[in-house]
Amino acid sequence: MTLPNEFLLTNLLRHRIRCDQGIDHGIGFKAWMHPPVHRLLGWVSRPSSFKLKRDVWRLDQLRGIGSQELFVKGTPVSSDQMTVERIPTLLEADILNLNGEKLGSIADFVFQPKTGSILYYLISRSDPRIPGTSRWRLTINRIMDQQPGMVSTNVESLEDLPLARVSLREDFLKKSRNLKDQLNEISKNTTFKLEGWLEDPPWDQSSDRSFTSNDSSFSDPLDDWPDGIDDETTDYSYSDKPMISSKGFSFDEAEEEDPWV
Repeated sequence: MTLPNEFLLTNLLRHRIRCDQGIDHGIGFKAWMHPPVHRLLGWVSRPSSFKLKRDVWRLDQLRGIGSQELFVKGTPVSSDQMTVERIPTLLEADILNLNGEKLGSIADFVFQPKTGSILYYLISRSDPRIPGTSRWRLTINRIMDQQPGMVSTNVESLEDLPLARVSLREDFLKKSRNLKDQLNEISKNTTFKLEGWLEDPPWDQSSDRSFTSNDSSFSDPLDDWPDGIDDETTDYSYSDKPMISSKGFSFDEAEEEDPWV
C-alpha cells in the first residue's frame, strides 16, 4: 500500500490506527510538530476514552492509508495527557498581518506523508470548529516570524491569499463583489461612449453641403409644366372615339335624342 504525495492533517487524525498485530489504537487527536522547520514528526492517539493513556506515533511508522484506517508498524510510545499538551504545535496559532492585526488562526495544514514536510497552512477567519467555514492557503514563504501561539506574515489581509475552500457566505460575498465590479465597468463604458457621441455628432454641419435655392444642381419640378391650354403648339383635344357611358350609348347620341330640347 503506497502513501499519497499530499495529505491533510484532519484526515490523518480522523482515521483509526491499526498496528501490524491487528490492535486498534483509537483515533488521533493531536499533531506532533517541529515548528522551526515546518515539519510533522508524528501524531497522538487516544486508545480509550476512559483512560489517561495516550499513544505517540512517529510519522515513519505509517505504512498505509485506507478509507477509514491508518496502518502502522511497531509499537507507540506511551504518554499521558499532561505531557501531550506540552508537545509543540502551530495549530490554533493566531495569524498576524504586517500591521500586527489578527487575521485568523491556523486550522489545518497539508503535508507530505513520506517526509513530513508541511507544504502550506490553512487559515480560518472564524472558529475552525464551525463546519463549512472558509480556508485560506498560507505558504511557508509568507511567514516572517513565529512564536508559540502566534505567527507573523507579510500579507495585509486574507484577500491576498488564495482560497482553498469557500463557505456559502464567502462565496456569496465574492460573487457580489464580482457583480459590482462588472456593473461599474459597464457604467464606465456607457459613460465614455455617451460623452464621445455628444462631442462628435453624426451629422455634418459644414456649409458646403447645405442646400439652397441658388444651387445650380437644384431644379424646380414645375419648370416643365405647360404654361396653359391656349398654347397653339399643344393639342388638348379629346379623342374622336365616342365615349360610352354605363348605359351603353355615347354622350353625343344622348344629346341628339333628348326630348326636352
